Formats: sequence, structure tokens, C-alpha cells
Amino acid sequence: MNERGQVLPLAAAMLALVVAGLVALVPAARAMTDRARAATAADAAALAGATGGEAAARRLAAANGGRLEAFRAEGDQVIVRVRVGVVTAAARAGRRLSAAPCARARCRSGGSVP
Repeated sequence: MNERGQVLPLAAAMLALVVAGLVALVPAARAMTDRARAATAADAAALAGATGGEAAARRLAAANGGRLEAFRAEGDQVIVRVRVGVVTAAARAGRRLSAAPCARARCRSGGSVP
């Protein structure tokens, strides 16, 4: 029985499996990246929306690679939903209505508490 040349097909099969595994990981890596970018864009949009309104939230979402899908102001809270690719993320930020004096037990900086 001649076994010469049997390593080459085995190596080719192993290489094909490795390549297929790497190709399968690309969408998962893209989804993880989009999820992180969507969270960052939503946080930035919520903070911008709390101080500058919906237009500011829309600008910051776009600057971070996202699209503002929803903006809602409820009392002293702003809630946004941002889409990056196929992933959406939501964030909430509070508006600063007035500066209250800071009690030592609550605030170490001696400044004000939002």
C-alpha cells in the first residue's frame, strides 16, 4: 500500500476548515463592532440632546457613525435610540434643571450636583 502524498489532501482540508471558520467570524465581529459604536453614538446623542435638543442629538449620532431613530424628552430626561448598521442602542441622559449646592457627604468636589 502506497501512502505517499496523503498529507497534502489532509493539509488542504484543514486549511479549508480554518478559512471557513475565519469567514464565519467576520459577521460576528462586525456585529460586535456595530454594537459598541451604536452604544457610543447613543450615549453621545443623549448627552447632546439633554443640552441642545433633538438637532444636537441628531448631529452627534451622525458624527459617531449612527442615525438617530427616536428622540423623546420626558421631564428632565432625554431618551434616544440610535442605529448603526443593523444594531440599535438606546440611551438616557438627564437635563440639568438647576444647580443645587453640594453637601459634603454627596459631592467631594465641593461644586454643585446636577
